[in-house]
Amino acid sequence: MVVGLSLRPAERRDAAEIAILVDIASHGFATWLWYGAVASGEVDTAMERGRAKMRDDVGPGAWKDATLAEWDGEVAGVSIRYDLGESIRHMVAPHPVIAPLLELQRGVIGSRFIDSLGVYRHHRGKGIGRALLANELQMAKGRRISLITESHNETALALYAASGFTEMARRSAVPLFKDSKRHDWVLLTRDMT
Repeated sequence: MVVGLSLRPAERRDAAEIAILVDIASHGFATWLWYGAVASGEVDTAMERGRAKMRDDVGPGAWKDATLAEWDGEVAGVSIRYDLGESIRHMVAPHPVIAPLLELQRGVIGSRFIDSLGVYRHHRGKGIGRALLANELQMAKGRRISLITESHNETALALYAASGFTEMARRSAVPLFKDSKRHDWVLLTRDMT
């Protein structure tokens, strides 16, 4: 373990911090999704919706599935994982931007899926992302582990390649805005057996 770094299971009270880090990991994609709740009048801000989702006790991808990295006692990063079960096969994308992601996930049903891995910018370069990923690999306990990242995220692609992940498939991302940067979603897996 890196000096100054500790990993711990998240607690429900960490939900706001987790929501921020999920948005960082997704390069703003999460708040774009959460904004739908603002538009419908359910919440005042997208981050309020994200916090509520991360506080959820039921369903995958919330606080119970998260590990927090702390650097000298300050939250510095997060990883979130869950098992991709058969239920995803029948999920309907609530918006076209989700469709390519669901399609990729359907190809790795049964995998341990890393949904998010994010580190605050001022904590990058300290080995925190690498430590979170190593923890996820250890927790996979001999199972296949999968994740999706953006084709232009060279830092993430290099980290995953160095950790033994290989590309399984790609799908074109649906642009969020007219002038959005075009990219593919890249599905990576690593067999832990």
